[in-house]
Amino acid sequence: MSIFHKYKRHLIDVLHVWRKEMLQVFLDEGVLIFLVLVPLGYPLLYSWIYNNEAVHEVPVVVVDHSNTKLSRQFIRDCDSSPDVQVLFYAQDLDEAKSLVSRQLVKGVYLIPSDFSKRINRGEQATVSVYCDMSLMLAYKSVYQTAVVEAGRMGAGLNIKKAQNYSKHEDAITAQPMLVDEVTIFNPTGGYGSCVLPAVLMLILQQTLALGIGMSAGTSRERNRNGHLIPDDDPHYSSAYRIVCGKALCYAMIAAVTSAYLALAVPRMFSFPHLGAYKDLLLMMIPYILACIFFGMTVSCLVRYRENVMLLMVFVSVPLLFLTGVSWPQSNIPGAWQGVSWLFPSTFGVRAFIRVSSMGATFDQILPEIRLLWIQAAAYLGLACIVYRYQFRLAKKYGDEE
Repeated sequence: MSIFHKYKRHLIDVLHVWRKEMLQVFLDEGVLIFLVLVPLGYPLLYSWIYNNEAVHEVPVVVVDHSNTKLSRQFIRDCDSSPDVQVLFYAQDLDEAKSLVSRQLVKGVYLIPSDFSKRINRGEQATVSVYCDMSLMLAYKSVYQTAVVEAGRMGAGLNIKKAQNYSKHEDAITAQPMLVDEVTIFNPTGGYGSCVLPAVLMLILQQTLALGIGMSAGTSRERNRNGHLIPDDDPHYSSAYRIVCGKALCYAMIAAVTSAYLALAVPRMFSFPHLGAYKDLLLMMIPYILACIFFGMTVSCLVRYRENVMLLMVFVSVPLLFLTGVSWPQSNIPGAWQGVSWLFPSTFGVRAFIRVSSMGATFDQILPEIRLLWIQAAAYLGLACIVYRYQFRLAKKYGDEE
């Protein structure tokens, strides 16, 4: 057989596997949902929920044991801020805790009875802040509002005591050292702009793994031998061709969904998007391939359709933490960082955030791209190994028949 006919047969086998896999994807409702509908709809739901970026008007309760002009001024200043709303006044801390336990408020401001007395004596006064830590965004609003308003009140009291002759001297007294705060990469300081880009890339990996796993489970159920590869189809004659044919099918679908996730969704919800298209493309190609071959490897380890769904949904939240976005990478133990290297989302998320949110160039994300190519090659080899094992099982079953 000539080399031309040999490669022609290989191409025919690959295209046959691709056609059958594509038909199975669009005829199987479960696979279609995870590979197409979930990547299209799920990001919209997440982005819409976090579209406000920050939490405002967080309800709090005040326990004012001082009940003086200064204490009432502090309460009014906090209530007038955009992040806090004073809804209740309590007689004591126990009553305030009851309101927190019933989730009517998210924080407590406790002003002691000697608040004004200590200030008028020139001593340091204290305001106790109790926060509901179940929601970090609410905690941030309640605590930072108290700190900011306390600083403003302190600056005003210092100005009165200084008895300056000009507004310039008042400004220096209120703020001896001027701090120029410049927010980079996340100008709104919002939660959505920080976390959602990572979630988009994680959704791409998880949905590919789920769809590929469910498709593999469907193949096991339909084949008479109960294995991943049919024993009665002559085109399924090589593990490498099977892997290439299936990967071609998933890559065509992922090319559309990844463009939607990486380009359309950030613009629809005004998330930071500073990177060049070329750099984003060079990052997405190895990431998609690594996710596909990772999903094919995992799909061979589960026997039933439901198993892969339980597995991938279970690891979704830990994988988000391991990327180093919602939890600092420097604080992740070394053992867990080693575990994170097994998943394409770790390097894909880091590279995507640096490109889209920080405007990084190809050279600056080159280490992540190299690791993604290494993962793609490694999982390609593993997928071929496990499919070769499945191929031998199918052939053995056919010989016994």
